[in-house]
Amino acid sequence: MNSRERFLETMSYGSPDRVPYFEEGIRKEVLREWRKQGLPKDTDIAQLFPSDQREVIEVDLEPKPKFNKWPRSRSDLEELFRRLLPYGRGRLPRGWAKKVRSWKDRDYPLMLRIHRGFFLSMGVYDWRRFSELMDLLIDDPEFVREAMKIQGKFAAGLAERVLKDVVVDAALFSEPIGGNYGPLISPQMYEDMVLKSYEPVLDILHKYNVETIVLVTYANARALIPSMLKWGFNCLWACEVNIETMDYRDLRREFGRDLRLIGGIDLDTLRRDKEAVRREVEEKVPPLVADGGYVPLADGRVRTDVPYENYVYYRKLLQKVTQLEMPKMY
Repeated sequence: MNSRERFLETMSYGSPDRVPYFEEGIRKEVLREWRKQGLPKDTDIAQLFPSDQREVIEVDLEPKPKFNKWPRSRSDLEELFRRLLPYGRGRLPRGWAKKVRSWKDRDYPLMLRIHRGFFLSMGVYDWRRFSELMDLLIDDPEFVREAMKIQGKFAAGLAERVLKDVVVDAALFSEPIGGNYGPLISPQMYEDMVLKSYEPVLDILHKYNVETIVLVTYANARALIPSMLKWGFNCLWACEVNIETMDYRDLRREFGRDLRLIGGIDLDTLRRDKEAVRREVEEKVPPLVADGGYVPLADGRVRTDVPYENYVYYRKLLQKVTQLEMPKMY
């Protein structure tokens, strides 16, 4: 079974030969540190830590030209619309036609990142804009709704432009919307301001039979999960989470098979010791794998404070436990 077949079988609760092994990528500074700890200099890291290939189509979701000062009133919305034209030049990756040809016979999953979520779509790159946006939610919510509608229609047009040329296996919506104590807006406001604006994009994804629709969240987004399921998302990829409130075993028990899962392994345990790694992997991964619809992965990219020895142990253990037959969770 190739990587694409394996991913599709996993996401459809089928019978893959094993679950996919994904890797977020190990940075050069991490490899430099690991060489000090015993990693041979000429090691092929892909051979040492094999993983299933995957690729993400990264379209340009920024206004063109970029704003020096982001819109803050309804009179600015026409300008926002003009700068978000889905058929403008430079929206698709370079060498698009060549890439499309290469993807037709691929044997690995191809994903499309099609929306950056609420805060980035509203231009929040610093504290000043964040504070301004919080005020706008109170003082002029209609402006926020209209701005998000423009973003949604733009993303829908760009998604159709991509999907006319290539079949993708999953769509990714990023949602950096929370802190460790929960999301920064309420579930009701999230539905009204954000999810409603996603409707045109979701319609296009359904039109082109994209079955796995992933919300990539950060920190603690648990309160938003019922809303995301209600609006058509069916997979969660939670990064850098508050592990006590975003434990995937609890999420599966609460939301069942409606919610597919990617990630869920607490990266912090890799910074501790082998016993912590063993508990995290052996207690969490096998029941989720046995139940299906789950791709095990650490919930963040490995950094220099993860010891090389711990990472080797983690990868070997992960490969071992994902072959086990375990009872279902519910």
